[in-house]
Amino acid sequence: MKISGRNKLPGVVKEIKMGEVAAEVLIESGSNQIVATITRGSVEDMGLKPGDNVTALIKASSVMVMK
Repeated sequence: MKISGRNKLPGVVKEIKMGEVAAEVLIESGSNQIVATITRGSVEDMGLKPGDNVTALIKASSVMVMK
């Protein structure tokens, strides 16, 4: 599979907060934490659960850099 997103961060699902329509998925990638908001259906279709190895794909039109 090819994908246009170039920022790929491997991590582990730490927590999933299910809502009526959407879910927040907390991913730990190294010393960083990423929160992804995806549909509840996507969580169910993928069978996501804490402890799963995943990759966060990030494609943004605006990225800030801090030093």
